[in-house]
Amino acid sequence: MSLFIKPPEKCRWDIVSLGEVMLRLDPGEGRIHTTRDFHVCEGGGEYNVARGLRRCFKMRGAVVTAICDNPVGRLLEDCMMEGGLDLSLVQWKPFDGIGRDCRVGLNFTERGFGIRAAVGCSDRGLSATSQMKPGEIDWDTIFGENGVRWLHTGGIFAGLSDTTGLVAIEAVRAARKHGTIVSYDLNYRPSLWKSVGGQARAQEVNRAIAPFVDVMIGNEEDFQAALGLKIEGATDDFSKIDRDSYRSMILRAVKEFGFKAVATTLRVARTATVNDWAALLFCDGEFYDSISFPKLEIFDRVGGGDSFASGLIYGFLAGKGPQYAVNCGCAHGALAMTTPGDTSTASLAEVEKAMKGGTARVDR
Repeated sequence: MSLFIKPPEKCRWDIVSLGEVMLRLDPGEGRIHTTRDFHVCEGGGEYNVARGLRRCFKMRGAVVTAICDNPVGRLLEDCMMEGGLDLSLVQWKPFDGIGRDCRVGLNFTERGFGIRAAVGCSDRGLSATSQMKPGEIDWDTIFGENGVRWLHTGGIFAGLSDTTGLVAIEAVRAARKHGTIVSYDLNYRPSLWKSVGGQARAQEVNRAIAPFVDVMIGNEEDFQAALGLKIEGATDDFSKIDRDSYRSMILRAVKEFGFKAVATTLRVARTATVNDWAALLFCDGEFYDSISFPKLEIFDRVGGGDSFASGLIYGFLAGKGPQYAVNCGCAHGALAMTTPGDTSTASLAEVEKAMKGGTARVDR
């Protein structure tokens, strides 16, 4: 296989993620603008991937991020400690007293139901992570002395500020230098880019990072908006694009950027709570279609793509091969969307049961 992954005995960590971790405030069955109570947990696109690999797949992981050192930041730390990742690479930034210079990012998310779509509202300006700058992280020690088998980052972190994109480039360059596999989830968010240049700026940043990525991950909208790769016959209704069009787009991406693998999730949102769910992987010159979950019942869709990524990465880290990897990612993502919160609560046994088409009969 073209992905040469370092053996675990040569590395301190199987997975390191670079990204922002926010506090998620969840109104439960209510709505953001009417609730009086929120459930608090942690989450973040890049972090969720490493956490899933640690909790579900028992991989050794760490997260590179920055957190404001105040009681809210320590609440975030307390949530993260439950996830089991090594927090020794976290940068703690001083609090100025009122959050004028440094804050903890907040993410308000309601789940949606039926015809009412899920809604997310971020409050992350001036967050500690958004102010990370090149030169602050000793990547040569992380990748060279300590050793890392796989680095994961993505377009959410790269789009937080002008400097975080530069940090992402610095990280993927260092990973490539030390033989660490790099995966990147495009995770295009219009709200993140609209005030700093929109799609044009997103494409500029992501296209600068792409040549250093081994495994590119994203859905069809991500590839168009974040990399400028047009899908033949594309419409606003992405569910109507056939798989041949996806394959053509992926082949163009591989040709232009030299990716060793490309993975995309395939989702048709019939309603907020009923989705068709599957995935497609290109690796070593071949396409691999995942198992599929038609009419999957969704409890909380946030983090489904991140759990897909962690299952996919586990398949590669464990040496299971491309077909297992894409099936594992699809099943893990499906299970993650049956529980609340951004992060997975599934076990490997549950994932492999779903991969085999196991029933939902009660386990006793």
